[in-house]
Amino acid sequence: MSPIQTLIRQHHAGHAVGLPSVCCANPQVLQAAMEVALAHGTPLLVEATSNQVDQFGGYTGMTPADYIGYVRDLARSTGLPQEQLILGGDHLGPNTWQHLAPEPAMANARALIDAYVRAGFHKIHLDCSMACAGDPLPLPDAIVAERSADLAQIAEQAALDANLPPPVYVIGTEVPIPGGEASLAGGLQVTRPDAADATLAAHAIAFAARGLHDAWQRVVALVVQPGVDFDHSTVHHYAAAQAAPLSAFIAEHPGLVFEAHSTDYQSERALHALVRDHFAILKVGPAATNALREACFALAAIEAALVPVERRSHLAEVLERCMLEQPRHWQKHYAGTPDQLRMLRKFALSDRSRYYWGEPAVAQALQRLNENLEGRDLPLPLISQYLPEQVESVLEGTLPARAADLARHKVGLVLARYVRACHANAAEAVC
Repeated sequence: MSPIQTLIRQHHAGHAVGLPSVCCANPQVLQAAMEVALAHGTPLLVEATSNQVDQFGGYTGMTPADYIGYVRDLARSTGLPQEQLILGGDHLGPNTWQHLAPEPAMANARALIDAYVRAGFHKIHLDCSMACAGDPLPLPDAIVAERSADLAQIAEQAALDANLPPPVYVIGTEVPIPGGEASLAGGLQVTRPDAADATLAAHAIAFAARGLHDAWQRVVALVVQPGVDFDHSTVHHYAAAQAAPLSAFIAEHPGLVFEAHSTDYQSERALHALVRDHFAILKVGPAATNALREACFALAAIEAALVPVERRSHLAEVLERCMLEQPRHWQKHYAGTPDQLRMLRKFALSDRSRYYWGEPAVAQALQRLNENLEGRDLPLPLISQYLPEQVESVLEGTLPARAADLARHKVGLVLARYVRACHANAAEAVC
């Protein structure tokens, strides 16, 4: 049985357990996540999204096999046992090819699923909720389910051919926009139980029509909107009362839990409540990369206090210049005056800057920052000024006053909230 299925059984047996999902490709964020998993002795689910990683390289330049090797190498270097690591694929379907007609878009999606499963991704989110060119709007549940079953059939055969354990599946159509909404001004609509029931029924019919009875038993979660999301500057926090009917619905399906997307920036209390209410898989991404950006900007401020101007990295300025020269990752998402856009590029909670850390100029600035601060314990007054969350651990001697350690610790504080929410009995440990 899959470790995810085992966890879901424990959840429905009355244990308040869940599973955080770190959706990221940044090495420092992933290392921080691995250190948190090691400290708490919990499994780590890492997921690649369909636009990050695909058979053509995605925006990271990595194929699914590349990404698997990359994450496993990071785990080895961090000391995380491979059996503690679970790999998943998020939003797998025709998402990247919505501009194409359904058949060529789905042909690409089939190749995508095949590549993910053969590479060793175990948790597969089948997301065919987006309309392709010429599709009816809104896309009916029956079409979404049929396309998802089509991809599940590819996944089953790929796992068999590669002699790998069969994957577990996540289905669902009510998915918040990856990376947060452009605006929450219109509010959020919690998924209705009858809509969730219709999604399950349509997928059950589509899987049965293809003879995928065993695969259907490995559908572990349904993606819904529990009433959590964030935009560039605000967060819509979980309200348990509004989601109570939805929670009661899934309690009647003991093999299933809900998967909650865009849980970034939720309070730890809200995360505990989500797990309690059967939203047991919690996706996080921009909150972790934003914490890393905050750490890097703080380290750049420390650098400015210690290093002559001609030797500094000028990280924030380099990042801003790169985002202006290559606006494709933020231009459709941010709006406002020039001053408002400048603030959004630097500080928005949606953190579109995360797409630029791999750009040569930004990577070079980060390398210069690290070289300028490497090999020295940073002065405690400067840590207190710019990274105050880290001071206590530095004073206790459990955290080195070194740039890379401080940055990972800041990210780890974010991710540790998810681990504690998903494993209430996890041993308290310093990140």
